[in-house]
Amino acid sequence: MPEATDHHVNKVRTTTTVTVAQVDQFDEIIDVRSEDEFAEDHIPGAVNYPVLNNAERAEVGTIYKQVSSFDAKKIGAAMVSANIARHLREQLLARPRDWRPLVYCWRGGGRSGALAHVLTQIGWRTGQLEGGYKTYRRTVIDELQTLPSRFDWRVVCGMTGTGKSRLLRALHDQGAQVLDLEELAQHRGSVLGNLPDAPQPAQKMFESLVWHALRHFDPERPVFVESESKKVGNLRVPEKLIEAMWQSACVVIEADMAVRVALLKDEYAHFLSDTALLNTQLDCLRQLYGGTVIDDWQALARNQSWDQLTAELLIRHYDPAYTRAINSHYPRLPLASRFVLTAHSEAAMTQLACDVLAETTAMTGTAAR
Repeated sequence: MPEATDHHVNKVRTTTTVTVAQVDQFDEIIDVRSEDEFAEDHIPGAVNYPVLNNAERAEVGTIYKQVSSFDAKKIGAAMVSANIARHLREQLLARPRDWRPLVYCWRGGGRSGALAHVLTQIGWRTGQLEGGYKTYRRTVIDELQTLPSRFDWRVVCGMTGTGKSRLLRALHDQGAQVLDLEELAQHRGSVLGNLPDAPQPAQKMFESLVWHALRHFDPERPVFVESESKKVGNLRVPEKLIEAMWQSACVVIEADMAVRVALLKDEYAHFLSDTALLNTQLDCLRQLYGGTVIDDWQALARNQSWDQLTAELLIRHYDPAYTRAINSHYPRLPLASRFVLTAHSEAAMTQLACDVLAETTAMTGTAAR
């Protein structure tokens, strides 16, 4: 007599192994590494659902070294199981049937495999990144060597206060391709450039953000970027990117002193309400200008003589430094198209963006889209 069979047994489901090139095909990217690992670097757009948090990972590692790998695996499995259950209950229960998650850990092994297996058995079409973060990081390093040379860069130049960063935002709003390095670096690229309550990302994270932006650009259209030196705050611009920028065509923005001062007062408004913070930053310039000059500038800050202080900083510090740097790094600067920002209003900035795009389109035959 033949054995009875269970006609309700489900088809065996398997997790799909994917490459870095396929990450955009998924609805959500889940990084299961610890909080500290995630904070240092991760795939842009990923969420962090650790299967072992910082403390648990350290505990399992200690047991592995001091007791045995078997005991470490037992304790680790219990922690991973509890964390997966919590993530399912608190973050994932509302996901629809057709949701497609991609999961990764350090090497694409145990930690991501545990969560991926559970998600797959639930019925979601789950991907697991082959080689995990380690392979992803190698891809970023390798592709940052080649991606920058694929694009037609337009480097936005101009003295401090001519609205270069605002122009990039206006160009983006008009449909242009823009790489805003200062936004990615969370820094305005000067001694006063730290953003309030916004620490800079780690170097690896900055490189990931640059890589992510570059791989989504269309090589058939120009990319606008602000003139930079090798570093933005404490972060190094990828070497091949800065080399490509230095060799590229330039667009120069000019503005009179009144417009520049008004723009900078808007951009650095946090200093206007925190004189002590501003004066602490000005102390960093004592070695360059001596105590008397810095004392005078700090007195202007305490007296809220913002227009005079801003103008003096531009004339004595920013303009000479910028002129030296721009002339030494951008050999095509003398051939640049030049535009004038007539006011610090949004309307003036929008008009400037339209003018820049119109000339770029006339030169390249490629419109923003």
